[in-house]
Order: sequence, then C-alpha cells, then structure tokens
Amino acid sequence: MFDLSFHKTPKIVCSLFPAFTWRIKTEQKEVYLTFDDGPIPSLTKEILDILNQYSIKATFFCVGENIDKHPEIFKQVINQGHTVGNHTYNHLKAWKVSQNSYIENLLKAEKTIEKYAENRTKLFRPPYGQFTYKLYKSVIALGYQVIMWDILTKDYSPRLNIKRAYEQCVNQTGKGSIVVFHDNMKARNNALNLLPMYINKLMSEGYQFKTL
Repeated sequence: MFDLSFHKTPKIVCSLFPAFTWRIKTEQKEVYLTFDDGPIPSLTKEILDILNQYSIKATFFCVGENIDKHPEIFKQVINQGHTVGNHTYNHLKAWKVSQNSYIENLLKAEKTIEKYAENRTKLFRPPYGQFTYKLYKSVIALGYQVIMWDILTKDYSPRLNIKRAYEQCVNQTGKGSIVVFHDNMKARNNALNLLPMYINKLMSEGYQFKTL
C-alpha cells in the first residue's frame, strides 16, 4: 500500500509502478494541469473561467456521483475542450473497501461518464492516490491508463502556506510534469489563489499547458 502526500513524488515510488503515468516524457516545456473530485457548481465553473482566461486546456478527473448531480457542469467541461477521466463513483479509499467493490464503483462511474463523453481515452486516477498491487493489476487489465502525478499542490490542506506551496511547486515543476489541483470545497480558496499564480509563473518561463 502507498499513500502519496508529497509535493514532489519520490522517484522510488514511481519506479515501483512503471505502468502508471507519473509524468509525460517530453523534451518540450509542457505541463499537464489536472483537477480532481468535481464537478461542483461553486468551484469548477470558476476554475473553467481561469483556464479560459489563459486559453488553457486541462484534464478533470471526475467523481461519478458529482457528474450525476451536476451534469450541466460536466458538459461544460467537455464542451470547452478539456479532457475527462474516471475518479470512481463515490471517491472511494482503496484501503477501506474490497477490490471487487472498488472495481464495481469505478465501472459505475465509467457508465456515467459515457453518457456524455463516449469517444475518449480511458483515464483513471485513484482517489487519495491510494492503491494496492492487486488493484493496480486489475485497473490496468480493464484498459485504463492510470494517471498519477509528480507535483501535488496540496490545495486541499487548511494549513497550506500559499507562498511556500507556490515556490515549491514552481521549483519542482519540469518538462512533462503532471500537476494536481482539486475542485472540491476543501480546496476552494487555496486553488483559486494558487492556480493563477502558478500559471502566470510557468507561462513567463515559456511553458505550455496540455491535456492528457
């Protein structure tokens, strides 16, 4: 079992799960913004507005239950050209449920996503970054590309020091970095403050933002 709570994912962790995508191999100054846990009315729309302001596309790992509650926001994500991925139906912790229950929940979310986005690459990110070796094999066998990250903003933390988080995330970002923000209520203030700062800085350094 592994729990990923670092700003920068250690190389040893990445090496243990080579079938997962931790960053994109590229020689170009490209970064991949991702957002977990939405869609929700009070934050996802504001994130979309920020991305639109900078003409940036990102990848949203959505919770199936939130899609069913707010389909109009999910459709807005898709219609604006962003990529979407599976984040289970109920934002499950892999260490708290059986593998069969977890897979059933993942597939339930997939059915919900397919109502609005049929033709797409099957992307999956485990909530909380939690997984086991058995689950690792099962999800890969289902044909998913499992997207992890190498930069975690920790925007969900109520004790986050925005200035310090900004400096650490910028300094640790490199070519092909996959960066995690969240569109949930815990992250609201931190995400809305940190996201524009991060985008502005990387753009000033010549980075472009891509979707997965």
